[in-house]
Amino acid sequence: MNRKNKNLSAEPFHFDSMLVTVCVCLLLIGYVMVTSSSLHLDAKASLAATTLNVWGYPLKQLAHIGLGLVMARYIALMPMRSWQKMAPWLFIGGLILLVVVLFVGINVNGSTRWLQLAGIRIQVSELVKFAAVVYMASYVSRHQQSIRESAFGLLKPLLLFSVASALLLLEPDFGSAVVILIIAMGMMFLAGARLSQFALLLAVVTALAVVLVIFEPYRMQRVTSFMNPWADPRNTGFQLIQALVAFGRGELWGVGLGNGLQKLFYLPEAHTDFLFSVVAEELGLLGVLAVIGLFALLVCRAFAIAVAAEKAGEQFSAFVAYGLGIWFGFQAFVNMGVNMGILPTKGLTLPLMSYGGGSMMIMCCAVALLFRVHTEVTEINASTLPEPRVKARAKVTA
Repeated sequence: MNRKNKNLSAEPFHFDSMLVTVCVCLLLIGYVMVTSSSLHLDAKASLAATTLNVWGYPLKQLAHIGLGLVMARYIALMPMRSWQKMAPWLFIGGLILLVVVLFVGINVNGSTRWLQLAGIRIQVSELVKFAAVVYMASYVSRHQQSIRESAFGLLKPLLLFSVASALLLLEPDFGSAVVILIIAMGMMFLAGARLSQFALLLAVVTALAVVLVIFEPYRMQRVTSFMNPWADPRNTGFQLIQALVAFGRGELWGVGLGNGLQKLFYLPEAHTDFLFSVVAEELGLLGVLAVIGLFALLVCRAFAIAVAAEKAGEQFSAFVAYGLGIWFGFQAFVNMGVNMGILPTKGLTLPLMSYGGGSMMIMCCAVALLFRVHTEVTEINASTLPEPRVKARAKVTA
Protein backbone atom coordinates (compact mmCIF):
# COMPACT_ATOMS: atom_id res chain seq x y z
CA MET A 1 0.00 0.00 0.00
CA ASN A 2 1.26 3.49 -0.81
CA ARG A 3 2.36 5.13 2.46
CA LYS A 4 0.98 8.52 1.40
CA ASN A 5 -2.50 7.06 1.06
CA LYS A 6 -2.25 5.05 4.23
CA ASN A 7 -4.46 6.16 7.10
CA LEU A 8 -1.81 6.60 9.79
CA SER A 9 -4.32 7.89 12.32
CA ALA A 10 -6.00 4.47 12.31
CA GLU A 11 -2.75 2.63 13.09
CA PRO A 12 -1.69 1.54 16.58
CA PHE A 13 -0.07 4.23 18.69
CA HIS A 14 3.61 3.66 19.48
CA PHE A 15 4.68 4.79 22.94
CA ASP A 16 8.22 5.99 23.46
CA SER A 17 9.00 4.55 26.90
CA MET A 18 11.71 7.10 27.76
CA LEU A 19 9.58 10.03 26.63
CA VAL A 20 6.58 8.75 28.59
CA THR A 21 8.68 8.24 31.72
CA VAL A 22 10.27 11.70 31.55
CA CYS A 23 6.96 13.50 30.93
CA VAL A 24 5.12 11.60 33.68
CA CYS A 25 7.93 12.37 36.14
CA LEU A 26 7.86 16.09 35.27
CA LEU A 27 4.06 16.21 35.61
CA LEU A 28 4.09 14.38 38.94
CA ILE A 29 6.94 16.43 40.44
CA GLY A 30 5.36 19.62 39.15
CA TYR A 31 1.96 18.76 40.59
CA VAL A 32 3.38 17.87 44.01
CA MET A 33 5.41 21.09 44.12
CA VAL A 34 2.48 23.24 42.94
CA THR A 35 0.40 21.70 45.74
CA SER A 36 3.15 22.39 48.27
CA SER A 37 3.64 25.98 47.14
CA SER A 38 -0.05 26.95 46.88
CA LEU A 39 -1.86 25.51 49.92
CA HIS A 40 -1.12 28.65 51.96
CA LEU A 41 -2.66 30.78 49.18
CA ASP A 42 -5.90 28.80 49.44
CA ALA A 43 -5.79 29.11 53.23
CA LYS A 44 -5.51 32.90 52.97
CA ALA A 45 -8.39 33.01 50.50
CA SER A 46 -10.46 30.82 52.83
CA LEU A 47 -9.90 33.18 55.75
CA ALA A 48 -10.95 36.15 53.64
CA ALA A 49 -14.09 34.35 52.43
CA THR A 50 -14.79 32.75 55.86
CA THR A 51 -15.05 29.32 54.14
CA LEU A 52 -12.44 26.58 54.42
CA ASN A 53 -10.99 25.45 51.10
CA VAL A 54 -7.29 24.68 50.96
CA TRP A 55 -7.33 22.57 47.79
CA GLY A 56 -8.31 25.19 45.21
CA TYR A 57 -5.01 25.42 43.31
CA PRO A 58 -4.20 21.68 43.42
CA LEU A 59 -7.67 20.76 42.13
CA LYS A 60 -7.48 23.38 39.40
CA GLN A 61 -4.04 22.17 38.35
CA LEU A 62 -5.32 18.59 38.29
CA ALA A 63 -8.14 19.75 36.00
CA HIS A 64 -5.61 21.54 33.79
CA ILE A 65 -3.54 18.36 33.47
CA GLY A 66 -6.67 16.29 32.77
CA LEU A 67 -7.84 18.66 30.03
CA GLY A 68 -4.32 18.76 28.62
CA LEU A 69 -4.19 14.97 28.38
CA VAL A 70 -7.61 14.85 26.68
CA MET A 71 -6.48 17.42 24.12
CA ALA A 72 -3.17 15.58 23.73
CA ARG A 73 -5.01 12.39 22.76
CA TYR A 74 -6.60 14.09 19.75
CA ILE A 75 -3.35 15.84 18.81
CA ALA A 76 -1.49 12.51 18.87
CA LEU A 77 -4.02 10.94 16.47
CA MET A 78 -3.83 13.69 13.84
CA PRO A 79 -1.52 12.81 10.91
CA MET A 80 1.51 15.03 10.37
CA ARG A 81 0.43 15.75 6.79
CA SER A 82 -2.67 17.46 8.22
CA TRP A 83 -0.50 19.67 10.42
CA GLN A 84 1.65 20.57 7.44
CA LYS A 85 -1.38 21.62 5.40
CA MET A 86 -2.80 23.89 8.06
CA ALA A 87 0.54 25.30 9.31
CA PRO A 88 0.17 28.77 7.67
CA TRP A 89 -3.42 29.14 8.86
CA LEU A 90 -2.41 28.07 12.35
CA PHE A 91 0.19 30.81 12.56
CA ILE A 92 -2.14 33.43 11.07
CA GLY A 93 -4.75 32.40 13.65
CA GLY A 94 -2.15 32.96 16.36
CA LEU A 95 -1.47 36.47 15.03
CA ILE A 96 -5.19 37.24 15.06
CA LEU A 97 -5.45 36.10 18.68
CA LEU A 98 -2.50 38.33 19.59
CA VAL A 99 -4.46 41.29 18.21
CA VAL A 100 -7.67 40.20 19.97
CA VAL A 101 -5.99 39.85 23.36
CA LEU A 102 -4.83 43.48 23.21
CA PHE A 103 -8.48 44.62 23.14
CA VAL A 104 -10.39 42.07 25.20
CA GLY A 105 -7.64 40.35 27.17
CA ILE A 106 -7.37 40.13 30.96
CA ASN A 107 -4.84 42.46 32.57
CA VAL A 108 -2.72 40.90 35.32
CA ASN A 109 0.11 42.82 36.98
CA GLY A 110 0.22 45.35 34.16
CA SER A 111 0.34 42.79 31.32
CA THR A 112 -2.54 41.89 28.98
CA ARG A 113 -1.66 38.34 27.96
CA TRP A 114 -4.69 36.18 28.75
CA LEU A 115 -8.07 35.37 27.22
CA GLN A 116 -10.84 33.94 29.42
CA LEU A 117 -12.42 30.89 27.78
CA ALA A 118 -14.93 28.69 29.65
CA GLY A 119 -13.49 29.76 32.98
CA ILE A 120 -9.90 28.98 31.94
CA ARG A 121 -7.29 31.64 31.30
CA ILE A 122 -5.46 30.95 28.06
CA GLN A 123 -2.11 32.69 27.59
CA VAL A 124 -2.13 33.47 23.87
CA SER A 125 1.66 33.49 23.65
CA GLU A 126 1.71 29.74 24.41
CA LEU A 127 -0.59 29.09 21.44
CA VAL A 128 1.67 31.24 19.26
CA LYS A 129 4.76 29.25 20.29
CA PHE A 130 3.02 26.02 19.28
CA ALA A 131 1.93 27.55 15.97
CA ALA A 132 5.43 28.96 15.41
CA VAL A 133 6.99 25.49 15.63
CA VAL A 134 4.51 23.98 13.15
CA TYR A 135 4.71 26.90 10.71
CA MET A 136 8.50 27.11 10.79
CA ALA A 137 8.80 23.36 10.25
CA SER A 138 6.55 23.67 7.21
CA TYR A 139 8.55 26.58 5.81
CA VAL A 140 11.96 25.02 6.42
CA SER A 141 10.98 21.67 4.91
CA ARG A 142 9.75 23.42 1.74
CA HIS A 143 12.53 26.02 1.37
CA GLN A 144 15.59 24.27 2.77
CA GLN A 145 17.67 24.97 -0.35
CA SER A 146 16.72 28.66 -0.28
CA ILE A 147 17.72 28.91 3.39
CA ARG A 148 21.11 27.38 2.62
CA GLU A 149 21.86 29.53 -0.43
CA SER A 150 20.07 32.87 0.01
CA ALA A 151 19.87 35.50 2.72
CA PHE A 152 16.31 36.21 1.58
CA GLY A 153 15.40 32.66 2.51
CA LEU A 154 16.33 33.51 6.10
CA LEU A 155 14.60 36.89 6.21
CA LYS A 156 11.27 35.94 4.63
CA PRO A 157 9.84 33.92 7.55
CA LEU A 158 11.27 36.37 10.06
CA LEU A 159 8.96 39.08 8.71
CA LEU A 160 5.93 37.20 10.09
CA PHE A 161 7.81 36.41 13.28
CA SER A 162 8.68 40.10 13.64
CA VAL A 163 4.97 40.94 13.47
CA ALA A 164 4.25 38.34 16.17
CA SER A 165 7.10 39.68 18.30
CA ALA A 166 5.84 43.26 17.95
CA LEU A 167 2.36 42.20 19.08
CA LEU A 168 3.86 40.30 22.03
CA LEU A 169 5.86 43.37 23.04
CA LEU A 170 2.64 45.41 23.13
CA GLU A 171 1.20 43.10 25.83
CA PRO A 172 4.08 43.36 26.99
CA ASP A 173 5.68 39.89 26.86
CA PHE A 174 9.35 40.25 26.03
CA GLY A 175 10.18 36.70 27.14
CA SER A 176 7.76 35.00 24.73
CA ALA A 177 8.95 37.22 21.88
CA VAL A 178 12.50 36.02 22.52
CA VAL A 179 11.35 32.38 22.67
CA ILE A 180 9.62 32.40 19.27
CA LEU A 181 12.61 34.12 17.64
CA ILE A 182 14.97 31.54 19.16
CA ILE A 183 12.71 28.75 17.85
CA ALA A 184 12.76 30.24 14.34
CA MET A 185 16.48 30.91 14.28
CA GLY A 186 17.37 27.55 15.80
CA MET A 187 15.33 25.68 13.20
CA MET A 188 16.88 27.66 10.35
CA PHE A 189 20.35 26.92 11.72
CA LEU A 190 19.54 23.18 11.82
CA ALA A 191 18.19 23.47 8.26
CA GLY A 192 21.69 24.43 7.10
CA ALA A 193 21.75 28.23 7.07
CA ARG A 194 25.19 29.63 6.29
CA LEU A 195 27.12 30.32 9.47
CA SER A 196 28.12 33.84 8.36
CA GLN A 197 24.54 34.82 7.51
CA PHE A 198 23.22 33.21 10.67
CA ALA A 199 25.81 35.02 12.81
CA LEU A 200 24.87 38.35 11.21
CA LEU A 201 21.18 37.69 11.81
CA LEU A 202 21.87 36.72 15.42
CA ALA A 203 23.86 39.92 15.92
CA VAL A 204 20.99 42.04 14.54
CA VAL A 205 18.41 40.32 16.77
CA THR A 206 20.70 40.72 19.80
CA ALA A 207 21.21 44.40 19.04
CA LEU A 208 17.44 44.95 18.77
CA ALA A 209 16.93 43.16 22.09
CA VAL A 210 19.53 45.41 23.75
CA VAL A 211 17.80 48.50 22.35
CA LEU A 212 14.43 47.30 23.67
CA VAL A 213 15.96 46.82 27.11
CA ILE A 214 17.72 50.21 27.18
CA PHE A 215 14.71 52.25 26.10
CA GLU A 216 12.18 50.54 28.37
CA PRO A 217 12.69 51.58 32.02
CA TYR A 218 11.20 48.48 33.67
CA ARG A 219 13.33 46.14 31.51
CA MET A 220 16.44 48.15 32.27
CA GLN A 221 15.52 48.01 35.94
CA ARG A 222 15.34 44.22 35.78
CA VAL A 223 18.80 44.04 34.23
CA THR A 224 20.38 46.38 36.79
CA SER A 225 18.69 44.54 39.68
CA PHE A 226 19.96 41.27 38.22
CA MET A 227 23.51 42.60 38.17
CA ASN A 228 23.30 43.71 41.82
CA PRO A 229 20.07 42.66 43.58
CA TRP A 230 21.46 43.72 46.97
CA ALA A 231 21.47 47.39 45.90
CA ASP A 232 17.69 47.50 46.45
CA PRO A 233 16.79 44.34 48.42
CA ARG A 234 13.25 45.45 49.33
CA ASN A 235 12.17 46.50 45.85
CA THR A 236 13.80 45.62 42.51
CA GLY A 237 16.10 42.95 43.92
CA PHE A 238 13.49 41.33 46.17
CA GLN A 239 12.47 38.43 43.89
CA LEU A 240 16.00 37.36 43.02
CA ILE A 241 17.25 37.60 46.61
CA GLN A 242 14.39 35.46 47.93
CA ALA A 243 14.98 32.88 45.19
CA LEU A 244 18.67 32.70 46.10
CA VAL A 245 17.78 32.36 49.79
CA ALA A 246 15.54 29.41 48.86
CA PHE A 247 18.46 27.72 47.08
CA GLY A 248 20.73 28.40 50.04
CA ARG A 249 18.28 26.96 52.57
CA GLY A 250 17.80 23.78 50.53
CA GLU A 251 21.47 22.74 50.63
CA LEU A 252 21.95 19.09 49.57
CA TRP A 253 18.85 17.29 50.83
CA GLY A 254 16.34 20.16 51.21
CA VAL A 255 14.29 21.17 54.23
CA GLY A 256 11.64 18.56 53.42
CA LEU A 257 8.53 18.51 51.23
CA GLY A 258 6.06 21.11 52.47
CA ASN A 259 8.50 22.63 54.98
CA GLY A 260 9.71 25.55 52.86
CA LEU A 261 9.39 29.05 54.31
CA GLN A 262 10.20 31.22 51.31
CA LYS A 263 6.95 30.32 49.54
CA LEU A 264 4.91 31.40 52.57
CA PHE A 265 6.03 34.96 53.14
CA TYR A 266 8.73 36.04 50.72
CA LEU A 267 8.91 34.35 47.33
CA PRO A 268 6.38 35.89 44.88
CA GLU A 269 4.63 33.66 42.31
CA ALA A 270 6.08 30.56 43.99
CA HIS A 271 3.62 28.24 42.24
CA THR A 272 4.27 29.64 38.75
CA ASP A 273 7.45 31.45 37.72
CA PHE A 274 9.48 30.55 40.84
CA LEU A 275 8.41 26.93 41.31
CA PHE A 276 12.00 25.82 40.69
CA SER A 277 13.11 27.76 43.78
CA VAL A 278 10.57 25.86 45.88
CA VAL A 279 12.02 22.62 44.48
CA ALA A 280 15.49 23.79 45.50
CA GLU A 281 14.42 24.71 49.05
CA GLU A 282 12.33 21.63 49.81
CA LEU A 283 14.14 18.94 47.80
CA GLY A 284 17.63 20.41 47.83
CA LEU A 285 20.41 20.03 45.29
CA LEU A 286 19.33 16.47 44.51
CA GLY A 287 15.85 17.67 43.53
CA VAL A 288 17.32 20.44 41.38
CA LEU A 289 19.63 18.01 39.58
CA ALA A 290 16.75 15.58 39.07
CA VAL A 291 14.60 18.25 37.38
CA ILE A 292 17.51 19.49 35.24
CA GLY A 293 18.27 15.89 34.24
CA LEU A 294 14.65 15.24 33.26
CA PHE A 295 14.56 18.30 31.00
CA ALA A 296 17.91 17.30 29.48
CA LEU A 297 16.48 13.85 28.70
CA LEU A 298 13.33 15.43 27.22
CA VAL A 299 15.36 17.62 24.85
CA CYS A 300 17.72 14.77 23.92
CA ARG A 301 14.78 12.48 23.16
CA ALA A 302 13.11 15.17 21.03
CA PHE A 303 16.30 15.55 18.98
CA ALA A 304 16.70 11.77 18.69
CA ILE A 305 13.16 11.51 17.29
CA ALA A 306 13.96 14.36 14.89
CA VAL A 307 17.08 12.57 13.63
CA ALA A 308 15.09 9.36 13.12
CA ALA A 309 12.43 11.28 11.16
CA GLU A 310 15.10 12.92 9.01
CA LYS A 311 16.64 9.53 8.19
CA ALA A 312 13.17 8.27 7.24
CA GLY A 313 12.82 11.16 4.78
CA GLU A 314 10.14 12.98 6.79
CA GLN A 315 11.56 16.50 6.73
CA PHE A 316 8.50 18.27 8.11
CA SER A 317 8.16 15.84 11.02
CA ALA A 318 11.88 16.12 11.72
CA PHE A 319 11.80 19.90 11.99
CA VAL A 320 8.66 19.79 14.15
CA ALA A 321 10.58 17.59 16.60
CA TYR A 322 13.65 19.86 16.40
CA GLY A 323 11.47 22.91 17.06
CA LEU A 324 9.73 21.31 20.02
CA GLY A 325 13.10 20.32 21.49
CA ILE A 326 14.39 23.88 21.13
CA TRP A 327 11.21 25.25 22.72
CA PHE A 328 11.25 22.90 25.70
CA GLY A 329 14.96 23.32 26.28
CA PHE A 330 15.20 27.09 25.91
CA GLN A 331 12.12 27.91 27.99
CA ALA A 332 13.19 25.53 30.77
CA PHE A 333 16.71 27.00 30.68
CA VAL A 334 15.41 30.57 30.97
CA ASN A 335 13.04 29.73 33.83
CA MET A 336 15.70 27.84 35.78
CA GLY A 337 18.30 30.50 34.96
CA VAL A 338 16.06 33.23 36.37
CA ASN A 339 15.48 31.21 39.54
CA MET A 340 19.21 30.61 39.99
CA GLY A 341 20.16 34.22 39.33
CA ILE A 342 22.06 33.67 36.08
CA LEU A 343 19.48 35.46 33.92
CA PRO A 344 17.34 38.60 34.45
CA THR A 345 13.76 38.05 35.65
CA LYS A 346 11.36 36.92 32.90
CA GLY A 347 7.79 35.69 33.15
CA LEU A 348 8.24 32.27 31.59
CA THR A 349 6.78 29.16 33.18
CA LEU A 350 8.61 25.87 33.73
CA PRO A 351 7.21 23.49 31.05
CA LEU A 352 4.95 20.69 32.33
CA MET A 353 5.50 21.80 35.94
CA SER A 354 4.37 25.35 36.71
CA TYR A 355 0.76 26.18 37.63
CA GLY A 356 -1.36 27.46 34.76
CA GLY A 357 -4.25 26.30 32.61
CA GLY A 358 -3.24 27.47 29.15
CA SER A 359 0.46 26.74 29.49
CA MET A 360 -0.12 23.24 30.87
CA MET A 361 -2.62 22.28 28.16
CA ILE A 362 -0.45 23.63 25.32
CA MET A 363 2.62 21.86 26.69
CA CYS A 364 0.67 18.58 26.82
CA CYS A 365 -0.37 19.12 23.20
CA ALA A 366 3.24 19.86 22.21
CA VAL A 367 4.44 16.61 23.78
CA ALA A 368 1.60 14.75 22.04
CA LEU A 369 2.79 16.15 18.70
CA LEU A 370 6.24 14.76 19.48
CA PHE A 371 4.64 11.38 20.17
CA ARG A 372 2.87 11.63 16.80
CA VAL A 373 6.18 12.14 15.02
CA HIS A 374 7.61 9.11 16.83
CA THR A 375 4.59 6.98 15.89
CA GLU A 376 4.75 7.81 12.19
CA VAL A 377 8.52 7.31 12.01
CA THR A 378 8.15 3.93 13.76
CA GLU A 379 5.45 2.88 11.26
CA ILE A 380 7.57 3.99 8.30
CA ASN A 381 10.60 2.09 9.55
CA ALA A 382 8.46 -1.00 10.21
CA SER A 383 7.01 -0.89 6.69
CA THR A 384 10.48 -0.87 5.12
CA LEU A 385 11.68 -3.99 6.99
CA PRO A 386 11.93 -7.21 4.94
CA GLU A 387 9.24 -9.79 5.52
CA PRO A 388 10.13 -12.60 7.95
CA ARG A 389 11.49 -15.79 6.31
CA VAL A 390 8.60 -17.85 7.67
CA LYS A 391 6.05 -15.73 5.84
CA ALA A 392 8.13 -15.74 2.67
CA ARG A 393 8.46 -19.56 2.79
CA ALA A 394 4.70 -19.90 3.35
CA LYS A 395 4.02 -17.84 0.26
CA VAL A 396 6.32 -20.03 -1.85
CA THR A 397 4.62 -23.20 -0.57
CA ALA A 398 1.20 -21.77 -1.39
